[in-house]
Amino acid sequence: MKVRTETRRAAMVETAAAVFLEMGYEGASMKEVSTRLGGSKATLYGYFSSKEALFIAVVQMYATSHLYNAVSDLLVTSRTGVSLEESLLQFGRKMLKIVLNDSTAIKVYRMVLSESGRSDIGTLFYESGPSQGIDALATLMSAAVESGELRKGNPKILAKQFLSLITAEPEERLFQRDPQPMTLLQIDEMVATAVDMFLRGATPR
Repeated sequence: MKVRTETRRAAMVETAAAVFLEMGYEGASMKEVSTRLGGSKATLYGYFSSKEALFIAVVQMYATSHLYNAVSDLLVTSRTGVSLEESLLQFGRKMLKIVLNDSTAIKVYRMVLSESGRSDIGTLFYESGPSQGIDALATLMSAAVESGELRKGNPKILAKQFLSLITAEPEERLFQRDPQPMTLLQIDEMVATAVDMFLRGATPR
């Protein structure tokens, strides 16, 4: 029964993603999603209490799941003696592999950007993924500051600065009509450059 429930929920999120991407957050409705599913609104509301909750599920499935994996691995490596540099390299690679090459994730990001000025969609997106990545990185940065690997500074600011470097090169892809997938080698080079730049600026002088 649990497997069937999870399968049904996944189908709802998949259908909702198509509706949100086609109609935008404001234009989408629970009624439209339930109609495309071939069921009732009551069934849909049994899984998701609101359009907001449904959108968060879409974001988590298509746009921020990679962050959860990267964050989980980051928290593990930070406790197992892996160097700060290697922890940042691993985090950056896992993050960019999805951000750069998953077409649906890119479409969700674009929708969030286009709708943010008209609704709370940007806040919902941020709180459902990116903020957790920042918090995990801040924990790593805090430990590095305490150990003397990084010079003193606000751990959360350091985390945001690192993320800005990681996304600096590929950011333009969000504005391209049909960006081509990037190779793992290209991603590794981007991440290595960003990590090197960050450590050069943040390590004690």
